[in-house]
Amino acid sequence: MSSFLAVVDYCERELAKGLTLMLGIVIVAALVSLVRSVIGDLARPGGAWLGDSLIKVLGDLLTVLIALEVLENVTSYLRCHVVQVELVLVTALTAVARKVIVLPSGAEDKPQLLAGLGLATVALAGAYWLVRHPLASRLEAKQN
Repeated sequence: MSSFLAVVDYCERELAKGLTLMLGIVIVAALVSLVRSVIGDLARPGGAWLGDSLIKVLGDLLTVLIALEVLENVTSYLRCHVVQVELVLVTALTAVARKVIVLPSGAEDKPQLLAGLGLATVALAGAYWLVRHPLASRLEAKQN
């Protein structure tokens, strides 16, 4: 049984390494695309940076940031063989924040979407707080 688990562990590590490599390539390609887009917008005469163009750039920038955080999650797992819940929660919060920032105009007419994003934000923030402040420290604070 232990040899089977060793094979599973080996395959898991090799797949994670491949995923890390592919994710790195995707991040570099996205970053190159983002830089080209920003330079193109800056070079365009009379280009308006405010409005939809700025929101698109911010969305692309946050997408690259989220990809970097996912890469950090995978490399952290490769190093420690432990999923760092705090890092996963921060990545999820960043993804929800990106969604809120790039909401298209007219999204205010979709109350279910707004309520869902709000609920996701509160749930993720609560989970992050619980992870950052372990129960033992809260109990000690109550006793003192």
